[in-house]
Amino acid sequence: MDTQHDNALTHALAAIPGPVPPSGVLHAVIPHTSRFTVVGNHLAQHAELSLVAIGIGVHIQSLPAGSKVGIKALAARFPEGEVKIACALRELEAHGYLHRTRVRLPKGRVATRTVFCNQPGAVLRGGVVPVVGPAVRVPALAPAVAREHIRVPEPVAVAEPVPVPEPVAVPEPTAVPEHRPVSEPVPVPEHRPVPEPVPVPQALHAQVRLPSRTAPTQPRRPLPRPQALTPELRQAASALLADLRRHAEELVLSEEAVEELVPGVAAWLERDATTDAIRRTLTADLPKPLKHPARLLRHRLTALLPPPLPGVHDLAAPRRAPVTPFQTCDGCERAFRSHDPGHCRDCRAQYGEAA
Repeated sequence: MDTQHDNALTHALAAIPGPVPPSGVLHAVIPHTSRFTVVGNHLAQHAELSLVAIGIGVHIQSLPAGSKVGIKALAARFPEGEVKIACALRELEAHGYLHRTRVRLPKGRVATRTVFCNQPGAVLRGGVVPVVGPAVRVPALAPAVAREHIRVPEPVAVAEPVPVPEPVAVPEPTAVPEHRPVSEPVPVPEHRPVPEPVPVPQALHAQVRLPSRTAPTQPRRPLPRPQALTPELRQAASALLADLRRHAEELVLSEEAVEELVPGVAAWLERDATTDAIRRTLTADLPKPLKHPARLLRHRLTALLPPPLPGVHDLAAPRRAPVTPFQTCDGCERAFRSHDPGHCRDCRAQYGEAA
């Protein structure tokens, strides 16, 4: 007894004419009496316009003449950003619904004149689209114009002439009754035939290529792997990954994530990185909140991989080349380089000739 039932919806569904479809949307149509806008299905069900462009087009069509419809004004009215609104306006402009031109004002300033066409592609005689209410007369660009927009002057009722009473003959002279003025007939305006709309082939619009909203994603670097994944390295890496949640509550990993990250930790251990150093690297400065702990650990294991430790021979000081000592010549007392004492080159040549 405490459950409320919506009887109004039941009556509205019962009033729908024809068979009710088993699925899909149902329309409970209530005629509008005030504050409504007629929107064509060519805009509401456009196959190439985005949903944002269709919504902005319907909103602009419902505004009175003189309203601000720039990017700044629409961004202040709706939650969408300026980039999304600018893309939607370009779509409407590419399909002929919106026309933006630059005009020069009397004082030298330049302003943007925005014209919205509810039926792009149609042309009337005289190049004017009839609108209801204050609007701007612009060249017509819509495929067809509804007949109810064209007001044909209604015929004016003609007053019938009042018959003039004839004077009655009497024996005695009596006053003649005054004649009533006869109303002149009002000329009836001729009915002009309504001109049929001339179909105009729609211009083929070039495909609008919207700018990419996101930067191209870089290929993900592969997870480092050791040269030989021994059972000892696998066990040490698996234990280190499973123990991370004791040091950081956010790093709770599943068994599948641990198996995936084991080769990366084994590569660190193979390069002589200590377990404390690996643990500090993986648990330091964690973002708040941490949504994907496995992805964060994979990134850190890949991007912060240390190089292998250098060997003993790599750290030894470079050996200098052996230097030949100086010797003093026994003959001329001149210095020369040699490992053994004796004579210089000139003295040896001199003593050789004498011998």
